[in-house]
Amino acid sequence: MCMKVELKDNGSVLLIVVFVIALLSAVAMGILQLNTEEIQLMQNQINAVQGIATAEAGLNDALARIRQGSDPNISDEPFNGGSYTVEASGATITSTGTTAQGFVARVEADITTGTTSPYIIRIDNLRINE
Repeated sequence: MCMKVELKDNGSVLLIVVFVIALLSAVAMGILQLNTEEIQLMQNQINAVQGIATAEAGLNDALARIRQGSDPNISDEPFNGGSYTVEASGATITSTGTTAQGFVARVEADITTGTTSPYIIRIDNLRINE
């Protein structure tokens, strides 16, 4: 006696498994893409803060020079792998900082300077990246 067993599925389970694997792969790729974008946004934020810190270093350097009675204008002073440039025009000092990655930030201060050396400096208005 020979029994024949007929299979009625004909590969339908395999088709479902392939579909589930494809769906899970698409979800995993989407999550990886979001993580990559978040990492890039975080790196851009870090670079922007480094640019502001470089520009602030230039402003502080210029203020120190004013206190000593020196010229506050500075051109391409190296700082932390980048550089800053400071331009003084009247009571306004503008410092532009550039990071090693090329990000640029600008800090501008309106100041009032005392009349005797060492000069006391008051920052009346501070603008960042305007």
